[in-house]
Amino acid sequence: MRNVFAADLVRTLRGLAMGLGLALLIAAPATAAEKQPLVSAQWLNDHLTDGKVVVLDIRSAIDGSTAESFAKGHIPGAVHSDYDKGGWRVERNGVPFMVPTTAELEKLIGELGIDENSHVVIVPAGVHVSDFGAAARIYWTLKYVGLGNVSILDGGLAAWEAAGLKLDTGTRAPSPAIFSATIDKSILAQASEVEKLEGAALIDARPASFYTGKEKAPASQAYGHIPGALNLDSAEFYDSKTNRLKPKAELALVAAHLPNGPSVTYCNTGHWASTDWFVLHELLGRSNARLYAGSMVEWTSNASRPVESARTKWDDLKKKLGLGS
Repeated sequence: MRNVFAADLVRTLRGLAMGLGLALLIAAPATAAEKQPLVSAQWLNDHLTDGKVVVLDIRSAIDGSTAESFAKGHIPGAVHSDYDKGGWRVERNGVPFMVPTTAELEKLIGELGIDENSHVVIVPAGVHVSDFGAAARIYWTLKYVGLGNVSILDGGLAAWEAAGLKLDTGTRAPSPAIFSATIDKSILAQASEVEKLEGAALIDARPASFYTGKEKAPASQAYGHIPGALNLDSAEFYDSKTNRLKPKAELALVAAHLPNGPSVTYCNTGHWASTDWFVLHELLGRSNARLYAGSMVEWTSNASRPVESARTKWDDLKKKLGLGS
């Protein structure tokens, strides 16, 4: 009798263990999906009613949007913060496009209804690589202030519309939250650190014409690149036909020539470089990648910092004559 009871007990315990294991397997994909840097339109649609999900529409003039674009159509429940004008980058000591102070970021993020427990899904327009760069810069900023759960909608609003999913119209004011930042200095490189950079690859995320000094951003004070930098245009990671980042295997091939180990990405204002950082740090697992957010605009604001350039007097003459950059 005891043997029969023991056998029944074993079967019961095995059944419970299998049930628990199955439950864990079922739950695991949802938990993993919540931690994904990129989420699909279908995933977002399935999670719109999750209490902690905040859909952050960041459309701006960079993607061709106007002040009325959000009201004309947006993902249900989304809040809007203009990437270009919303305060995600500020002027400091006469240098534009810098990272805001901690207090400025806490105010900005809290007023959007985001707190430390939110899962923010950033929604760009989904129209070109620079548009994705805006999403990557805000993603980096939210990670910098310690928000653990952040994603970008893969393909942006364009992918949502292509999937035939519902749009809402009008505007709504988000319910403010209290957001307390926990700054993650491990993903930011300061100018003083770049000046003494040793043992790390410096990656210039701009098109080659900027890297070589054939053209420059208006806010930059000099042509060229930071000495020793490698050039990896952020557009190399992007598929302009699908308006998405390339598949992970292709991203790895694009980055394969970069040295292993620590790296610092930069561009003109930390915008394009955010895409390079996002791919390296978040998708390819290079956890020691950092963003030099001040980039060339900050670097060249101090004339004593060195710059390398292939620019010639002929280039200067062409610009003077209106024949080029």
